[in-house]
Amino acid sequence: RYISTFRPSVKCEAAKNKAQCKTMGPAKVAVPSPNNFLQKHSKEPKLPAKKKEQDSKKLPALSVPRRTDRPVMGIQSKKNFINTNAVAAITGLPKKPRPIYVDRRQGDKYLLEPSGLVPKYIKKKDYGITPKYVTQRNEETKRAQEEYEARILEDLKKRAMKRLSDEERRSLLQGLKKNWEEVYHEFQGLPVQLDTVPKKLYKEKLELQMKQLEHDIEVIEKHKVIYIANE
Repeated sequence: RYISTFRPSVKCEAAKNKAQCKTMGPAKVAVPSPNNFLQKHSKEPKLPAKKKEQDSKKLPALSVPRRTDRPVMGIQSKKNFINTNAVAAITGLPKKPRPIYVDRRQGDKYLLEPSGLVPKYIKKKDYGITPKYVTQRNEETKRAQEEYEARILEDLKKRAMKRLSDEERRSLLQGLKKNWEEVYHEFQGLPVQLDTVPKKLYKEKLELQMKQLEHDIEVIEKHKVIYIANE
């Protein structure tokens, strides 16, 4: 079986201290003196003793009346405070409400001026004066606009609009209708069965010509006054 290597030393220590507590009751110790009993607040830290103020340092004058002071009695005023307050309320200007702002749904109000939302730049000396770069830019923009308008007027003069007379309009309309009849006559002459690609392309070409002629005829009939640009 297992035997500890510390067994002999443990036996020696147990034999030495075996009769240490063979006494009647606990060991006798020094009893504290009854004069040194524990007092209240004796373990709290104590502040140093307060020094007496020197006579040269005087106490400041008190703003409150002293106990021995007596109020002045018998003074009466002939002022009618009711009438004075009424006149002041009637003739006085109404008090302006201070600007506020609300930042929550609950309606919490705060003063607007200390919030930093009020612009203070309006109090500058150069407030309201247009800067030089803005004036220069406006002049350049105005000059460019005038040059553009002059160029447009020159182009319009070069390409002056000419108004068609009633006779020219009537002859143009008759010519378009005649062209449409010719194209329609060719369209009717097409065979019923288009079995080749050239025939199909020719039919689509005639349809496009007829649609364009119909559109032109409708525009001329709708507008009685027509202008043509001189190219």
